[in-house]
Amino acid sequence: MGLHLNEGAGDELAENHEINVTPFIDVMLVLLIIFMVAAPLATVDIKVDLPASTAKPVARPEKPVFLSVKTDKSLYVGDEAVKKEQLGQFLDTKTKGKKDTTIFFQADKGVDYGDLMEVMNMLRAAGYLKVGLVGLEAVGKK
Repeated sequence: MGLHLNEGAGDELAENHEINVTPFIDVMLVLLIIFMVAAPLATVDIKVDLPASTAKPVARPEKPVFLSVKTDKSLYVGDEAVKKEQLGQFLDTKTKGKKDTTIFFQADKGVDYGDLMEVMNMLRAAGYLKVGLVGLEAVGKK
C-alpha cells in the first residue's frame, strides 16, 4: 500500500483539462423522464367499439344527374343550360319526379360561396335533399 503526499505544492490544485459530463447526463435523464411521461398524455386514444354494418355499398346510378355552376353563374344540368327559375321543374323531368335522387353538384373555382349557397337553397326548396359535392382528387399533394 502506498501513499504519496505532495508536500511542496501547498494549497494549489493541479489543472484538470477534461470536460465533466456528469451534469449533462443528469439533465438528459431528467428530460428523458419528462418526455416519457408526457408523450402518452399528448395522444388522444379513445377506444370505441363500432357496430358492424350489413348494408351493401350503394351502386353508382347508371345516369347520374350533374348540376354545374360556371363562373358566370350560369346553371347546367348535364349538358343543358337551365335558368334559375326553372331549376326545380327541369330536375323533376330529369329525375322523373324522384326527389330521393342524388344530385351531383360541381362548380368552377371562381364561383362565389354565396352563389353556391343560393343554388343549394334552390335545390332544397325544390325538394332535393341528397346532394353530392364533386371535386378532383389532388395527385401528389399531402
